[in-house]
Amino acid sequence: MPSLLGIDSGLTVTKAVIFDVDGTPIAVARRRVTQFMPHARHVERDMNELWTQTADAIREAIELSGRPAGDIAAIAATAHGDGIYLTDKTNAPLGRALLSLDSRSVDIVEAWLASPLADEALELTGQVPHVSAPSALLAWIKKHEPARYREIGHILSCKDWLRFCLSGVIGTDRTEASTSFTNVRTQDYDLDALRLFDIEEMASALPPISRSDEIIGYVTAQTAERTGLAVGTPVVAGLHDVTASALGSGGYADDVVAVIAGTYSINETLSPHPRMDRRWFCRNAIEPGQWNNMSISPASTANYDWFLDTLCASERQRVEASGGSVHALLAPEIEAAFERPLTALFHPYLFGSPYGAAASAGFFGLGGWHNRGDMLRAVLEGIAFNHRIHVDALRDGFTFSEARLAGGISRNKRVVQMFADILGMPATVTETDEAAAWGAALCAGAGAGLYASPRHDPRDTAAIAHRCYPDAARSAAYQERYDLFREVADAMAPIWPKIGKLTADKASA
Repeated sequence: MPSLLGIDSGLTVTKAVIFDVDGTPIAVARRRVTQFMPHARHVERDMNELWTQTADAIREAIELSGRPAGDIAAIAATAHGDGIYLTDKTNAPLGRALLSLDSRSVDIVEAWLASPLADEALELTGQVPHVSAPSALLAWIKKHEPARYREIGHILSCKDWLRFCLSGVIGTDRTEASTSFTNVRTQDYDLDALRLFDIEEMASALPPISRSDEIIGYVTAQTAERTGLAVGTPVVAGLHDVTASALGSGGYADDVVAVIAGTYSINETLSPHPRMDRRWFCRNAIEPGQWNNMSISPASTANYDWFLDTLCASERQRVEASGGSVHALLAPEIEAAFERPLTALFHPYLFGSPYGAAASAGFFGLGGWHNRGDMLRAVLEGIAFNHRIHVDALRDGFTFSEARLAGGISRNKRVVQMFADILGMPATVTETDEAAAWGAALCAGAGAGLYASPRHDPRDTAAIAHRCYPDAARSAAYQERYDLFREVADAMAPIWPKIGKLTADKASA
């Protein structure tokens, strides 16, 4: 019986998921991948370690499935977008990858945003540059690491590096290609975009573009030996994880805003025409002649994970060593906090924000009587408030009546209800634990001829959906907290750069 392999590599975990063709997960294997932060604003990853961990996850998933590897009809990967994974002219890694949490290019981007370049980029590429955009990171490398810049052979995304490791074929897909260098109208590369950022010499390093569901190569003998896959298994181009998550959760549709609460605060909706605004990215959709309008910031569940890793590390280690879940351990504390009044607010800006790279995270309104559950509730609410900033921006340009929620915290029905109350619209979550991997698998299945297209999901998504409706009283209470959340952020706007300067002054002393 045929199956499909979807690979999903986030910013901390890479996973391999084998699905039946009806969408049922058969086996899931995960591996953590090390993040390196050698300097402030630098967030990096070893490309070889990423492949090693992914290969181990693939082998384990095959073993857990109890099926022969030859049953896998096709493979596709998805992964975090933006950032850059560079190879040299022999296709070997050229230093560590720069992740989408990396904000080292802040000075370059702030200069761009204060100049006519920002509006020129918006008009040409459908988006203004941001700190983790390939354009900004390449400009930083050109300025600060010229020797490395001269050795660049190819500019890849995370999932493009993985598909190269699987197949030995360099390339990208339509959704990933549009992160910096495509013309928003033609949806293809445009040399003027490279000229705009003064990196036109990188034109030959841009990877060829394929459809997301196009077979681009086949598993090599070396990869088969490393992973346990069958030699010659088709490898499909794959897609950006923002689109993969929306596709896999049933949120890749008209009249819907897909809200993906992952490391990034991701909020997107489809449109049949390009519409540009500084508050969102207008990027390529899966099909030609459609656009993904994404309003995002690196300010979602990375904050929750940081809290657990930093302030609950010993408990997490103890619980998980015995096969338990730290989330289950903390759930009663969080639930109790939701049942009492709370003054605490949290700005989830540990790695970035809609307010610019100078913003930083912080608790406000904390008292000595507050406990860990109160702080975690404030973190979760802050995450949802930040999503609302982006959803409200999209509401100004597009029409939708439902939020389709995905991401790890969407498994908690309390959180889904909170999103419905804060966004003021129905929030729906499907029983899909691995939405992004399933989105990749849908592309693999379409490439293998098992589905008419990636949008022909074989599941009855209505039957596996859980919908929460906003409660008027709770929405009103959240509106008051949200207004204060925004007011404090506006007040902090001139102060955040001064806080950041404390570190800069110390580093230059």
